[in-house]
Amino acid sequence: MGNRVNLAFLLCLLLISGVMFAQEKNTFTWRVGQFEVNLLAESQGEGNQNILIGATPDMMKEWAPEGKFPNAMNAFLVKTPDKVILVDAGLGNKLFENMRSLGVEADQVDIIILTHMHGDHIGGLIKDGKVMFPKAEIYLPQPEYDYWMSDSKFERQQNVIRLYKDRLHLFMPGKLGQQASDLIPGFKAYAAYGHTPGHTIYMLESANDRMLIWGDLTHAMALQMPYPQVAVTYDVNPGDAIESRKQVLKYVSENNIPIAGMHIAYPAMGKISVNNKGGYIFHPMQ
Repeated sequence: MGNRVNLAFLLCLLLISGVMFAQEKNTFTWRVGQFEVNLLAESQGEGNQNILIGATPDMMKEWAPEGKFPNAMNAFLVKTPDKVILVDAGLGNKLFENMRSLGVEADQVDIIILTHMHGDHIGGLIKDGKVMFPKAEIYLPQPEYDYWMSDSKFERQQNVIRLYKDRLHLFMPGKLGQQASDLIPGFKAYAAYGHTPGHTIYMLESANDRMLIWGDLTHAMALQMPYPQVAVTYDVNPGDAIESRKQVLKYVSENNIPIAGMHIAYPAMGKISVNNKGGYIFHPMQ
């Protein structure tokens, strides 16, 4: 009887461990000073070479021989000593489940800051024509607002803006490497245009520690780290996107600043170093 009880207990432990492992693959936490930065992973999968611009056969042979590469769709939840801040709202598929696993409900989110307004970054903001974050203030770069409001075909983006208009804050991002004021306490906004006309990245600063959440600066880490000149079809202006990527990679590698990205595979956070061929290497957090 005792052996059977022990076996059942071990099986329960294995089952519990399996559940915990699945949850851990959706979330990952890193401390930045007094801030707790949490990955909210909505999907982990593969990208296809068809989205790449400027990737040569030799590049593909070396870094993605099967024509595919790791990809993901992420948002990030930042807990400061007095605020709960969401950086992008993902697709909305696993967003709320992931937040609950961290003890956060939608009505507890104080602030949402957006890197840009592609569908996989604003999907969780509304459902069935209603706002999903009833108390959150929304921060959106002015150039991003201008772009999506410029044409009636951008109905989805304009609907988000309309529903959150009473809590919408527009701002102009600064230039990386130059002095900038806080957008909100501990968060500085910098332009990284190209992927969209207002694509913006956010530097978190707390207790002499930093992290850069770089949004969609990359979509194919396997190729775009060794070859930052590779763009993707999702870029509104591929040339500007390439220049932004090169600038940011140089800055974070020289200053040893950890980064987090919306299309980086789990754990989606890490550090960047220079390789010996003029490109870069990504070192995931452990």
